[in-house]
Amino acid sequence: MTTLRLVLGDQLSSGVAALADIDPRTDVVLIAEVIEEATYVRHHKQKLVFFFSAMRHFARELSAHGITVDYVHLDDPANTGSLAGELTRAVKRHAAHRVVVTAPGEWRVLHLLEAWKEQSGISLEMREDSRFLASDAFRARWFNSPKPRRMEFFYRDMRRETGLLMNGDAPCGGRWNFDTDNRKRLPRDAAIPARLRIEPDPVTREVIDLVSGTFPDNVGAIVPFGWAVDRAGALAAFEDFIQVSLRSFGDYQDAMKAGAPFVHHSVLSPYLNAGLLTASEVCRRVEAEYRAGRVPLNAAEGFIRQILGWREYVRGVYWAQGPRYGESNALGADTPLPWFYWDAKTDMNCLHHAIGDTLRHAYSHHIQRLILTGNFALLAGIKPMEIAEWYLAVYADAIEWVELPNTHGMAIYADGGLLASKPYAASGAYINRMSDFCKGCRYDVRERSGPDACPFNFLYWAFLLRNQKQLRGNPRLAMPYRTLAAWPLEERRKIVEQARSFLDALASV
Repeated sequence: MTTLRLVLGDQLSSGVAALADIDPRTDVVLIAEVIEEATYVRHHKQKLVFFFSAMRHFARELSAHGITVDYVHLDDPANTGSLAGELTRAVKRHAAHRVVVTAPGEWRVLHLLEAWKEQSGISLEMREDSRFLASDAFRARWFNSPKPRRMEFFYRDMRRETGLLMNGDAPCGGRWNFDTDNRKRLPRDAAIPARLRIEPDPVTREVIDLVSGTFPDNVGAIVPFGWAVDRAGALAAFEDFIQVSLRSFGDYQDAMKAGAPFVHHSVLSPYLNAGLLTASEVCRRVEAEYRAGRVPLNAAEGFIRQILGWREYVRGVYWAQGPRYGESNALGADTPLPWFYWDAKTDMNCLHHAIGDTLRHAYSHHIQRLILTGNFALLAGIKPMEIAEWYLAVYADAIEWVELPNTHGMAIYADGGLLASKPYAASGAYINRMSDFCKGCRYDVRERSGPDACPFNFLYWAFLLRNQKQLRGNPRLAMPYRTLAAWPLEERRKIVEQARSFLDALASV
């Protein structure tokens, strides 16, 4: 009897749980491109190309190993357009008596599969996604607590659990966290290495044509397309990072530079989130580079913290908080998303570059997302659901389990501090310290108010004034609130009025 093995578009790993005990003689793997998944947000064109091409390459790899793959193309005239519809058709085609799937990464897809199971009456076995370093049991123990628990302590427990960067019971170097060693500004003459970009093969070129024709009005450029779309390419991109940027990643993790969209970041998140690489293999390899003396500890620890700590932690938050997590709005943010998020047409040079790079590559590194696009959304009080939808749409690595907590909790503090201990609000001074964007800007980063003042400056102070009832008691914001208390009332009023005028003008564009 036939077992149908459903592989979702972000589960492109040969070791994924749904394939663990596959019998090539009788079982069939279903992989389907469906318009429902391609349109629930207006995905960046390169994001669509990346996932569709990676799915097609993975199907070919499985076929080459003697596994029968039922692959449904987006433009197949018989395609129902929905995952449930394609499951139903495939069960009938293959007379399958049961379906096996790895647990999906999003509440939306989980509910879809559960509804299909109930309506179809077909046996559906949903297996734990073993590609993550924190098991479901570990997450359940850790996150089923009424009191919020911070990432730092989760990270330490994960270090103990996995043994990564541990010497017995003690962390390597005697410290758990080298975050304070990750904040150097790039020297003016720093050479940023070119990063490996992969020329599209015939399969990817076919997908580029498909996406261009089917989604002509979606956000972003579709070429040049340089993402790896199979495991071999992802491994090559990982090796490139190891060789050219890992050593410097530790020092310059928070640095930004015009014309350098990747700086020394790994640019591996799309491959990890699609399944072309695994969290375990990249962390183990980076640890080995440190133990062999080829990279400094702050580089290895900084990288591993992002994967073992932050990535696993936000997944835990996502599943612990439930499907309504994104509906909270702790600060009452109600500003519509400005149009420049979609076209990068703004006089704020930092946002022009960060959003422009996003439109060109479907990627920007984490400090740009947090301190530029996220920080502006926080200070401007942009509606949480609108900024979350933007992040989900424009980045090749954006799957809701990782995107939503990073946006909703970390970037805009909409969950009221469940995830982050304070809002990550910053004025222009921090942007100027960590980048060269301010030098070429129409606004003056030294000015707090007035026609030439950097909008991040007056928006920052207006944000603190607007939200002082909720935030004044936060000990991590004590210093700026002491500063505000010393200002004359007229100065505070002027700041609030300028911020309001600026945001009103954005809304009218």
